[in-house]
Amino acid sequence: MDVIALVGPSGTGKSHRALQVAQEHKADAIIDDGILIKDGHIVAGESAKTEKSKIMAVRRAIFVLPGHAEAVREAIQRIQPHRILVIGTSENMVHKIAKTLKLPSIQLIIRIEDIASRAEMAIAQFHRLKEGKHIIPVPTIELKPHFSGYLIDPLQSLFKRSRVRRRKLGEKSIVRPVFSYYGKLIIDDTVVHDIVEKIVKAREFVKKVKNISVEHIFKGDEDRGLQITCEVILSYGNHIPTLVQQTQANIREAVEYTTGMIVHAININVKALYVESQLLR
Repeated sequence: MDVIALVGPSGTGKSHRALQVAQEHKADAIIDDGILIKDGHIVAGESAKTEKSKIMAVRRAIFVLPGHAEAVREAIQRIQPHRILVIGTSENMVHKIAKTLKLPSIQLIIRIEDIASRAEMAIAQFHRLKEGKHIIPVPTIELKPHFSGYLIDPLQSLFKRSRVRRRKLGEKSIVRPVFSYYGKLIIDDTVVHDIVEKIVKAREFVKKVKNISVEHIFKGDEDRGLQITCEVILSYGNHIPTLVQQTQANIREAVEYTTGMIVHAININVKALYVESQLLR
């Protein structure tokens, strides 16, 4: 099995040209934004464009969410493609995807600027940034089960039609994911701090919470997620392990749902127990 890649900045028309590049280089499978495509069908994976935040979309696209990479690896073993085209925003990203999916080394990297003009890339970016339109190189009917509630239209063309008739390479579709409206999204650590404080204080057995810290886990320059630590004083008379586990689960759910960040660890240090005065009599 061979692996090639198409790279270029976000919104410059990579997915628009994916089928053409795949045909020209005899690639019979495509990996684009978290999904494995073969013969116009989504074989495995979940599209990053179904995510509700840009942060989660990026994590979906590079296959770091639990179970995602495993499902796609199993599908690749099952369908045994001759050559796979991996699409990404940079060389680092496509190499990362290939490594995560345990693919062979990438033999050829094609850059979007080598196959598209500046004017074409500018038009593609306009449609992406101003109108929130994202392209997926599969037919609309294939997307319906995966994109309930999203704008889905067959792609005619984002570019001016040429007078020269060209053979249709395959149907592409346009979706408008929720995160396309966000623009640049930055979530400060104080937001996570406030979420943790609110969740912990809401627990009736917690008398006090303090020293909340939020640390980012990096692998190279990539932010892989959070580690959260806090100290609590609990009411006496409860089963501490059960209470702590429930609180950890509540924190993880609230932070991941609200921010889209992955929480790897939640450390809750019980510093003391509060004993009601009547219990001392």
